[in-house]
Amino acid sequence: MTASVEYIPVTPIEYPEEDGKPMAEGDLQRKYLVYATNVLEIYFQNRPHVYVSGNLFVYYEEGNPESVVAPDVFVVFGVDNKERRSYKTWQEQDKTPDFVLEITSKSTRSKDQGAKKGIYAFLEVREYFQYDPTGDYLTPQLQGLRLVEGNYFPVATNTLPDGTFSLLSEVLGLELRLDEGKLRFYDSVTGRKLLTHEEEVAAREAAEEAQQQAEQRAQRLAAKLRELNIDPDNL
Repeated sequence: MTASVEYIPVTPIEYPEEDGKPMAEGDLQRKYLVYATNVLEIYFQNRPHVYVSGNLFVYYEEGNPESVVAPDVFVVFGVDNKERRSYKTWQEQDKTPDFVLEITSKSTRSKDQGAKKGIYAFLEVREYFQYDPTGDYLTPQLQGLRLVEGNYFPVATNTLPDGTFSLLSEVLGLELRLDEGKLRFYDSVTGRKLLTHEEEVAAREAAEEAQQQAEQRAQRLAAKLRELNIDPDNL
């Protein structure tokens, strides 16, 4: 007689993709979260093994959905640049974020300075930056930490000749600057400011309009010279 074995189905572990909370405390926090994610996606768009995301759950222990953190903005090197609903490290060759930026607010300040800082050090996040768009919770508004032998140490600050406050991200190869209190990313080699898609369109339109105005001025000048019987080509 063969003994029967009762089959007990195994309930799959769920890893939620959202917590039902808003992506940011206020308009300013949301604005800079979107800005930073957007310009970094554009900057790394031609590098297939650099992943940029923001406000996404990062799970770092398989089988334990409580082991999760949601950086405002993060960059991972060495993984595919593709869309994800959440980031599970065990599905990504155990790669954790290399760079994290938190947009600090009243409700997140204690976590950003405490629990998240500890988690990021544990995950060996090489650089951890914080930015306070209102200037109410961090002094200075922009701060950076770099991981050295398991501990975070402040990134050296730099004041440019025009008074701009900047920090160098060695991981990204970019400078994070405060332009009149506003966070902006710059290429550390060329000094070029990174633009969002909307800013690129606006800059291109402004350049085209300036060119048209210059051509119209040249045409008016040439017409005026002809009225005076002066050949513009002889000038």
